Amino acid sequence: MDISRKERKEAIKEIIRDIHAGADLDTAKEKFKAKLGNVSATEIGQAEEELVREGLPRQEVRHLCEAHLAVMRDALGPVKLDVPPGHPIHTFREEHARILDFLAKLKETVAALQRESHPEAVSESLALLKHVAEHLMEIEKHNAREENVLFPYLEKHGISEPPAVMWAEHNDLREMKKQLLELTTEYELLGREKFLQELAGVASRIDQTLSSHIFKENNILYPMALQALSEEEWWQVRRECDAIGYCCFTPPTAQEALAAESKERAEVGPATGDRVVFPTGTLTHEELRCLLNALPVDLTFVDKDDTFRYYSETRGRIFVRTTASIGRKVQQCHPAQSLDKVNALIDDFRHGRRDAEHFWIHLGDKYVYISYYAVRSEKGEYLGTVEVTQDIAPLQHISGEKRLLSEQRE
Repeated sequence: MDISRKERKEAIKEIIRDIHAGADLDTAKEKFKAKLGNVSATEIGQAEEELVREGLPRQEVRHLCEAHLAVMRDALGPVKLDVPPGHPIHTFREEHARILDFLAKLKETVAALQRESHPEAVSESLALLKHVAEHLMEIEKHNAREENVLFPYLEKHGISEPPAVMWAEHNDLREMKKQLLELTTEYELLGREKFLQELAGVASRIDQTLSSHIFKENNILYPMALQALSEEEWWQVRRECDAIGYCCFTPPTAQEALAAESKERAEVGPATGDRVVFPTGTLTHEELRCLLNALPVDLTFVDKDDTFRYYSETRGRIFVRTTASIGRKVQQCHPAQSLDKVNALIDDFRHGRRDAEHFWIHLGDKYVYISYYAVRSEKGEYLGTVEVTQDIAPLQHISGEKRLLSEQRE
């Protein structure tokens, strides 16, 4: 006898609770088949979402996600995502196909290094290993589009737990990929035996974690997204993804230009000519926007309610920001492991315990200086927090004085 949607969801939740209580997976799988048969990606996602809201720790859901998948994989109904080239989901899935190719090449290269000991063969395999490792690092552009565009749109539709799990896996995978890339240059330093041992370990972790991650996104996250977002929202997602950019291995069909008939992005704010009045002068909205964008720093503003409200459109922005994130709570814009620091800093600003905080990190060839300032009214009321970010690497080389104009460019 068919059961209602609510009863199906409760059955899924019951089986997930059983798994978390330590039930045998084969037994859980048989129970699943007997009660439900097939199940959709959306049903799984909604069940996990509700369990977290009911008090099941998110970390437990994440850690036992593989067990859920093992039980439900066979019962997961057929997933057919009929989207055209250029659609964000088509692009994500095409990139996944290339990533799986890199994982296969990674396993082949590890096997070749274990098999071959001739210096020339080892040298060739190490070069290929580095090539694969660099392409795996390029996945960060794929992740940036998901984290800063797709995930915020899903959250607007009440889908927050599956994106949270995927984001946490991005962070774990980022560290694994860094380890792999660093390892590619340490063959001589570590010696053959230790190098191969460490390589086999990190390669295996990347392969298992990334393969499972791709399966969950292709078969659970993306179908949920297609069901939730409207055609207009997908158009906005595409525009935001285009602004962030694509991977070096993104297929050409997924990078086609937007159709000529696509709507132009609507201008935000009052018409040019309206002026903003300050105690020290006035600016048109266009002047204010362009002035902020011309500053040699990236600005991000979070209001007194911890809501992301504004970012400057600085050329060559250091950290990705998208309009999809406007309206999100700042806590949703950071990985779980950094939330304590974010909340502590904002709480200090809100209660007047500090007015500023500064950090500096190396990011590729950039030396990034990040400052946070409490924004207060004339009466001292907390209005929000502004983040100011800039690359200070060029400033490290300044000495002496400069009093003359640079030569005029042709």
